[in-house]
Amino acid sequence: MSAQPEGLYTDPLGTADSAAAQIAKRTGIASHDLALVMGSGWVSAADALGAPTHEFNADEIIGFLPPSVAGHSGKIRSYEIKTATGVIRVLVFLGRTHLYEGKGIEPVVHGVRTAVKAGCKIVILTNACGGINTDYRVGQPVLIRDHISLTATSPLIGAHFLDLTDLYSKRMRTIVKGEDSSLQEGVYVHWRGPTYETPAEIKMMRAMGADLVGMSTVPEAIAAHALGAEVLGISLVTNAAAGVTGEKLNHEEVIAAGKAAADHMGALLKGVIPKLL
Repeated sequence: MSAQPEGLYTDPLGTADSAAAQIAKRTGIASHDLALVMGSGWVSAADALGAPTHEFNADEIIGFLPPSVAGHSGKIRSYEIKTATGVIRVLVFLGRTHLYEGKGIEPVVHGVRTAVKAGCKIVILTNACGGINTDYRVGQPVLIRDHISLTATSPLIGAHFLDLTDLYSKRMRTIVKGEDSSLQEGVYVHWRGPTYETPAEIKMMRAMGADLVGMSTVPEAIAAHALGAEVLGISLVTNAAAGVTGEKLNHEEVIAAGKAAADHMGALLKGVIPKLL
């Protein structure tokens, strides 16, 4: 593991530029096309893409921190997906830093900023989440249509007024649903954590129009969009949200449910990635 320099995030975009350059040097690939950020229990979905051409620890790259959450391996992979018209270069981040880890917003969004600086025009964000919508079942993937932020935290600073109307690309959601018409769409709530929500808080979120709740994705989506990337969000319902069933919540169940459904999602992603670009 390489030492991270002091004052690392005083120039977050410069740090992302440096990280992208280090990834290019390690992989021998000057530019990647698409990035995938894999949430808790999603590693087997990445495995469905085949054998990576390169894999290394994320914290060997400037700006990346070692994983501190179960279910996140802390690896970066580079894949080549061959199509009839050429090769698609895919950069995969197996895990992420969360806001609840208390390290600030910059490490949370460093991965997607690095991806865009590495050439990725599309960023696909996946997560494990709680299902607020009672029509959802455990193990069901849901496309994120919109979000509600309850963290009051943005990765943007200053007079940077960014339109989020089509933050979660309607174009890409349409393509993915063309591959799997059973997929539903929902509104995702960003909850800081690390405590799960109370039943009363879930009732509030439901009244606000939320379908899903989790502790990631939203800051990354905003940061990637701000740099010009097109964003697709996919949530995997790994548990019913607090108060929906009366059962207590635990992280081990989240990981287990994620692994059970991730194989299906991996096959779907492998098939749909060539159509997104």
